[in-house]
Amino acid sequence: MNYFLYVILGLVAGIIGGTFGICGSVLVPLMVFMLGFTQHQAQGTALAVMVMPIGLLAAWRYWQEGYVKIPIVVFICIGFLFGGLIGASLAQGISDSLLKRLFGILLLLVFLRMIFAK
Repeated sequence: MNYFLYVILGLVAGIIGGTFGICGSVLVPLMVFMLGFTQHQAQGTALAVMVMPIGLLAAWRYWQEGYVKIPIVVFICIGFLFGGLIGASLAQGISDSLLKRLFGILLLLVFLRMIFAK
């Protein structure tokens, strides 16, 4: 295992995630294309990374500037707790190739919306 590469990957994903708030959207494709993870492995690993307090310092910086709405965070966390369980359960029944395509479509739709929104 190349632990240094994993640290660099985390550093890059952390910088992009801290800058744009999209860590999982960056980390998953990097793990698939750079490290050869399956889509399931990449998604599971990215979720495990987010469980630990990795984003704590980045979120704290945003909070210091008044950009974090704590009451909303609480409710989103409650929804994410159960939604994550449901989504992870659904993903187990989808083939790796279909899951990769669905993830790509989701990113494409989000990116197009971000680029062309008024």
